[in-house]
Amino acid sequence: IMEFLKSIWMFFQTNILTQPAFFVGFLVLLGNLLLKKPLYQAYASFVKATVGYLILNVGSGGLVSTFRPILAGLNQRFSLNAAVIDPYFGQNAAQHAMEAVGRTSSLLFLGLLVAFFVNILLVALRKVTKVRTLFTTGHIMMQQSATGMWMVILFFPQLQDATAVIMLGAILGIFWAVSSNLTVEVTQRLTDGGGFAVGHQQMFGIWLVDKLAPKVGGKNAKPIEEMELPGWLSIFTDNVVATSTLMLLFFGVLLTVLGPTFLKTPAADGGLGISFNSFPFYVMTTAFNMAVYLSILQLGVRMFVSELTESFTGISEKLLPGSVPAVDCAATYGFGSANAPIVGFFFGALGQFLAILGLVVFKSPVLIITGFVPVFFDNATFAVFANKASGLKAAVVLTFCSGIIQVLCGALCASLFQTYQYGGWHGNFDMDTVWLVGGLLQKYAGIIGYVICLAALLIIPQLQYRKDPEHYFQIVEDWDAYKAAKGIE
Repeated sequence: IMEFLKSIWMFFQTNILTQPAFFVGFLVLLGNLLLKKPLYQAYASFVKATVGYLILNVGSGGLVSTFRPILAGLNQRFSLNAAVIDPYFGQNAAQHAMEAVGRTSSLLFLGLLVAFFVNILLVALRKVTKVRTLFTTGHIMMQQSATGMWMVILFFPQLQDATAVIMLGAILGIFWAVSSNLTVEVTQRLTDGGGFAVGHQQMFGIWLVDKLAPKVGGKNAKPIEEMELPGWLSIFTDNVVATSTLMLLFFGVLLTVLGPTFLKTPAADGGLGISFNSFPFYVMTTAFNMAVYLSILQLGVRMFVSELTESFTGISEKLLPGSVPAVDCAATYGFGSANAPIVGFFFGALGQFLAILGLVVFKSPVLIITGFVPVFFDNATFAVFANKASGLKAAVVLTFCSGIIQVLCGALCASLFQTYQYGGWHGNFDMDTVWLVGGLLQKYAGIIGYVICLAALLIIPQLQYRKDPEHYFQIVEDWDAYKAAKGIE
């Protein structure tokens, strides 16, 4: 019997556990069966999730193969390391880093599973933990699981796989629960009781923006709604246009600096050995291919994340009545000024470009390249909340400062976590600030630093609760009663 069980486990480990696409498909299949869905629906979800992850692999591989020669050229010619601050690049970098030290990337999915159930447990015990939100943004969960697992492996290399998974699950599940819980009040005010919180990568940032905006904007602040923007800026609300334009700008500069001669020179003679007919069209092709692969990657993510989220969300709804889901930050854009996301993107990009110039001038050992997700989604979200709290000035100033922080702290993170070697870091606000502090604690204080991170996170909802214990849970259970109690019109 033991041999039979062992052979089953070896089959599972070889064909599912160490094959991320089929492991995700297996989790989706299991979740659907537990929800008692028809077998044909469970099968369809399994196929979509598995194929979606395989599509993600195509996009991921394309991003790496397109960008890696340029990173190699920068390092070869100028001894300069460059990283794109974008969560998809950050995820790729973390997974490649894990593989480089002999750890399978399937560990991140086990860690994700543990973290999700930790989040469920914290909400189930909300009367004690004071947590009201369940993190359901699947692609963010996956991205953070990848980087979180690499962080654990990097700072605690002696750990066995099972222990690393448990450590990741504990800290990540608590982070998801606590950080999304910080956004409950501000999101309910913005959406007039929309019944959700934000579950993305700038949740501490949203809380901070809400606190700082009135101080920055002042009284009688002019809202964005009263400002007229040039129509051409609207093109940057399109992911493909924005990504292609940003990549064209940066690759144009970087490839021009490297020069066509160096690019064409054979590798044996100290160049990169890249063949092309027209240098300008090679630059455009390279930049636009980044948008192509990013779109492919995002398509794959959407396919399997929707299935993964549904299979888990159905379970959580049965177990956790009265809680609110933490969803993608883009869900807030329909409740603010239509121009707020554009304002956030524009001034966040200005802040990033200024900070990148500073890195070049001061010869930073790590060069940062703007990625679309942080420069748009972080800053668009901040602008929506800042404008709601204190108008245009707050939105402009805070998103500009956010852009600077994303680049400078992103460079520190790429160096601390050693992901610059693989070309990427997340770049989102929380990853550049909260994760930076957590990483420093764990690097220099070891397991004590890890415990400090856990304790500090768990204290946050307790402090929130103490500020308004009477209405703390009412805000998610009965918004109308909460408004009446608070005198909100």
